[in-house]
Amino acid sequence: MDNIAGSKSSLGWAVQISVVLLVALWLFPTVGLLVSSFRTSDQISSSGWWQSLFPTEQNLTLRTADPDDDGAQQLIDGVYTVSGNLFGEAGDADISVWGTSSRAIDIYTPGDTAELNDGETITVQANGDYVWTSPTELSGRGQRAFVTAETPPDFTLENYQQVLLSDNATDSMAKAFFNTLTVTIPATIIPIVIAAFAAYALAWMDFPGRAILIAMVVGLLVVPLQLALIPLLKLHLDIGIGKGYLGTWMAHTGFGLPLAIYLLRNYMVGLPRDIIENAKVDGATDFQIFTKIILPLSFPALASFAIFQFLWTWNDLLVAKVFLIDATGETTVMTNQIVELLGTRGGNWEILATAAFVSIAVPLVVFFAMQKYLVRGLLAGSVK
Repeated sequence: MDNIAGSKSSLGWAVQISVVLLVALWLFPTVGLLVSSFRTSDQISSSGWWQSLFPTEQNLTLRTADPDDDGAQQLIDGVYTVSGNLFGEAGDADISVWGTSSRAIDIYTPGDTAELNDGETITVQANGDYVWTSPTELSGRGQRAFVTAETPPDFTLENYQQVLLSDNATDSMAKAFFNTLTVTIPATIIPIVIAAFAAYALAWMDFPGRAILIAMVVGLLVVPLQLALIPLLKLHLDIGIGKGYLGTWMAHTGFGLPLAIYLLRNYMVGLPRDIIENAKVDGATDFQIFTKIILPLSFPALASFAIFQFLWTWNDLLVAKVFLIDATGETTVMTNQIVELLGTRGGNWEILATAAFVSIAVPLVVFFAMQKYLVRGLLAGSVK
């Protein structure tokens, strides 16, 4: 009686645990990327993103105000004095130890006075207040202080301002963002339009060689795109397309058409035959049947492929490297821009995290907005 339809499986708990683990494996890196994109480089290097809501202890290199700044240096009781706060203004930071040399950053405690050269002294308090004194007039840059402090959580939008609004073409993702949209939107729409017509013909129109064409479409699904990159690029150069948006759209269209035709054809075959036959009896042409009946009923399958194609083209690097990238970088897409940042900004994790999250934000929105159509389109025809 254990296998009676409707009875609860004894392995249901295993399925639930597996789903939770899969969701966690996807969710933790994504949330970590989002949180890191709002943190400073010092916080990222000193603590994990899961500690971002709690105070963290950091080793910081700070500097006093420059003595040459207006009003920074004052003569008090015959002693030249510069005072202020190492953090800019007194906050919630709590210094535990400090020093004046990178080789001894924990030699002093808050309130101690350090002896410097030429009779200079500096005193640092726990909240960052300092007093720097000298018997002679001070000049040059401010005095460095190496502190170990517990700092409160700090989130900033400067990372996004630098990534999206920077005047430096190497750092800016804004142009790469629009370049990626320029590639992705046509490369998603063109194969859908072509595949919809082809799928209808293979599903509902009788003509010689239809079975062979269906077999060829299935065969093309297993052809690695890497094998076709160089021959296709040579073809583009021979016919004058060269490296540009048009060649990239055509490449993505060619690589995406086999799956699109296969998916849409299988969906359209499962549509009720009575609807098609009744429309033909009423005098409707194939084009009218396709536009008035088939397309509206096939929207879940169209949306399913649109999601796949959008994600593939948005996250593509290989096709863009071969068919698009030029010497000036005017057509650089986001994936290639992130690769460039890895070379120029390999140590700036806050910039890399921000650029990466900007890159995945649009695919996330598209996926969650159309996920219901994805499930309906993939399961269509599996149940009669």
